[in-house]
Amino acid sequence: MKIHQLIIVAGMILTLASCQPPPRVASPRVLHKKHKPAKIVPVKRDTVPDTICIAAVGDIMLGSSYPDGSKLPPDSAKGSFETAMPYFKGADVIFGNLEGTLLDSGVPASYKKRLETAYLFRMPTCYGQVFKDAGFNLVSIANNHITDFDKRGYESTTKTLDSYGIHYAGLETYPSTVFERKGIKYGFCSFAPNAHTVPLLDLRNARHIIRGLKQRCDILIVSFHGGAEGVGYEHVPFKMESYMNGKRGDVHLFAHNAIDAGADIVLGNGPHVSRAMEKYKGRLIAYSLGNFCTYKSVSVMGVCGMAPLLKVHLNKKGEFLSGNIISFRQTHEKGLMQDTLNHVAKRIKVLTEKDFPESGLDIDEDGAITSTE
Repeated sequence: MKIHQLIIVAGMILTLASCQPPPRVASPRVLHKKHKPAKIVPVKRDTVPDTICIAAVGDIMLGSSYPDGSKLPPDSAKGSFETAMPYFKGADVIFGNLEGTLLDSGVPASYKKRLETAYLFRMPTCYGQVFKDAGFNLVSIANNHITDFDKRGYESTTKTLDSYGIHYAGLETYPSTVFERKGIKYGFCSFAPNAHTVPLLDLRNARHIIRGLKQRCDILIVSFHGGAEGVGYEHVPFKMESYMNGKRGDVHLFAHNAIDAGADIVLGNGPHVSRAMEKYKGRLIAYSLGNFCTYKSVSVMGVCGMAPLLKVHLNKKGEFLSGNIISFRQTHEKGLMQDTLNHVAKRIKVLTEKDFPESGLDIDEDGAITSTE
């Protein structure tokens, strides 16, 4: 008897969630007469997303238990990111610069004790859960505070991050990392002009690290901690910067060098203020994302209290598609709050137009970022 086959193709279109379109689902079946069991035809599914979303903020540091615990949040830091968490949803990578150590006890590094003014950041290791619960899955530890409590401090920090499954890089002993999310391999490396970190000032070494890492991943994220600090340093100067008698890098040269070597997005931090953005060779550079959540430990007066949350959409090649600056602000009394007047988005717009008139970007006053090319 001749057998007839009926092929039924079922397709579902899911609602596009924030940044990530869902994989196409196909379910072919073969139906037979005489109630024979259906034969399942295996289907190779393409689970790799068409677009990628990265949410990024600047400095995150939830107070300090040193020396007496008086600079720790009253709720064990549990509510630190509550206002921002709805805007993290849908992002494949949620990134911040971890400005300090995760360490339960310990004395400052000897060289820090000799400084006339020393800011020493020691967060309890249980705060790792706060970062995890907020959604952070990637942090930079390349900065001047990772060594506040010497080797014990940075070893405790990396051990704690490992225990919570948060990826990191930036130490000389851990210059880069590769991890996978939803079928995409991400590479990450981070640089700073500070002891025990991967050196920001050595551009040749940076190229070597970035080129090697690009061969191991699909999307390469680079972070740097550089530039002078404070309200007088919002602009990118296009030259070597110095602060407190130390070289803090030519961040424009570094960022272009990173993209030339294979970086797909460059995220800056360090000045404690926001800076301009630029598109270079189709890739986005954010020269500084300022402070984001820094409980009672750095100045949040004026522009230092402006806290941008950058959400960026890239294609599978790492090219910039679109973005959004969501404006927050913080005070020592109330912590992190959303700014409905969009002060930081407006400020980054002005800085970008001033410093990079040919930036290749258009930033509107609501924070939407689009390409002009």
